Amino acid sequence: MFTHLHVHSPYSFLDGASKIADIVSSAASLGMKAIAITDHNNLSATVRFIKAAQNTGVKPIIGSELTLESGYHLTVLCRNNQGYRNLCAILSESNLNNPRKEPKVSLSTLRDHAGGLIALTGCRRGLIPSLILRKQFQEARQALKTYESIFEKNSLYIEMSETLLPGSWGLNAALSELAGVSGLRAAATNNVHYLSKDDFSLHDVLTCVRTLTKLEEVHPERRLNAENYLKSSEEMEREFRAYPEAIRATADISGKCECPLQLGESTFPSYDFPREFSSSKAFLRHLVFEGAARRYGKVTDEIRARLDYELYVIEQLGYEDYFLVVWDLVRFAHAAGIRHAGRGSAADSAVAFCLEVTDVDPIAQNLLFERFMSLERGEKPDIDVDFDARKRDEVTSYVYQKYGSDHVASVATYNTFQGRSVIRDVGKVMGYSPEEIDILAKRLPYLPASKVADAFSSVPELRDLKISENKLKTLLSVAQKLADLPRFLSTHLGGVVISRNPVNWLSPVERSAKGVTILQFDKDDVEDLGLVKIDLLSLRTLERWMTLWVT
Repeated sequence: MFTHLHVHSPYSFLDGASKIADIVSSAASLGMKAIAITDHNNLSATVRFIKAAQNTGVKPIIGSELTLESGYHLTVLCRNNQGYRNLCAILSESNLNNPRKEPKVSLSTLRDHAGGLIALTGCRRGLIPSLILRKQFQEARQALKTYESIFEKNSLYIEMSETLLPGSWGLNAALSELAGVSGLRAAATNNVHYLSKDDFSLHDVLTCVRTLTKLEEVHPERRLNAENYLKSSEEMEREFRAYPEAIRATADISGKCECPLQLGESTFPSYDFPREFSSSKAFLRHLVFEGAARRYGKVTDEIRARLDYELYVIEQLGYEDYFLVVWDLVRFAHAAGIRHAGRGSAADSAVAFCLEVTDVDPIAQNLLFERFMSLERGEKPDIDVDFDARKRDEVTSYVYQKYGSDHVASVATYNTFQGRSVIRDVGKVMGYSPEEIDILAKRLPYLPASKVADAFSSVPELRDLKISENKLKTLLSVAQKLADLPRFLSTHLGGVVISRNPVNWLSPVERSAKGVTILQFDKDDVEDLGLVKIDLLSLRTLERWMTLWVT
């Protein structure tokens, strides 16, 4: 049975046109037992891919298409957790050691982190296929020897793609011959970027958005045909009928790979409590009742019962260390004279009140702790703390200093196509004039891309536009299809994770525009990974309040 081992999701950012859930469900409907996601230089799809695969019974294979220092591509897949950690390390180094948004992997980095990885020599943008297409056969053999010096023999495969492009027949014949003389196996792929041929036009629009190209213009990044779709096993077997071993090899590779991550396992660090206490539970209980005496003066039976109940729930769910970490950050801010205020559902917690994380007495206000935490829901607590905007970075620096830069990172967000942005992006690609784009975007209310078509039939300002009806209809159709697709990765306003192990065991890290180390996962992903997010938010009203108070 054939397995797709080179597939791009939307997290190849403007180079993948189909949603993860659709990719996985389509693979399942085609009878495939496994499928890989190999996005460009990132693992952002990993958590959502694993969850989608678990729901359909398809085995997820985690990988990435790397860009080497030479500019050529190399496809790598994780055999196991060791391979996943090594791939995280490779991607982290490629991002941190190069200009932002220009990750490049060195051969020395590959050599240092090759354990647990399977390498495919790449599609047409790989070094070896590129050399063969230029008739540089000796150089191609030498390049393969370099890869052989990095990867174990049973972990290196010659990648063969058949996309019906000029030179494909000769290229695959040469690749098959190279595999034979080197004693390696060839593996068939299709470098998938969308689900069906009908989706080619959408991918072409994304390519034009990425390359700032109009549909009427030529660009080398634009694909020449619609063959990079999720083909069935029968289609792949037919196209590779001269190389049946390359089809069988994909199933063998799939058998070697296992899902490298167990979602939901807690990786939050243990708080370093004082030696006179037997555990973090004991230390938290001490702090809470010490704070209760300070807050209430006298700890009545009602207060004690409420605190005992909350502590029981916290301990049963295993979040005593989380509360201690938040308490420690608030304590630091207080000692440093940094204005702060806890907010949100944490105000329903008497424990948070006694730790001075919040300033609302939930007992006096008759607030229910279950709105914040409960054994039935078993959800992770989410304590938001606002800090004076001028001093928030001091708190963040304290976190890095206390827990180590290898164990702390900011959370990412995925910026998706929204109503106005999709009109501007697609309008430019379709050749709309700047004046037309401006009229459409400015008259459109702030709304998701999925609601754009509805707005044109309901918003009076968008009626009677002097734009071709067919042209407008095409624009709205494309906008609808791009809804919810990620456009780029950015930094969460204040979300920080602290991990028991180095964070790049779970996610590659990269540098944000402000120089902050960020994960390649968003707030939902990190929670599914077992990490706990702490929101260190900046609030300018605290700054203004302090200014008024001083004056």
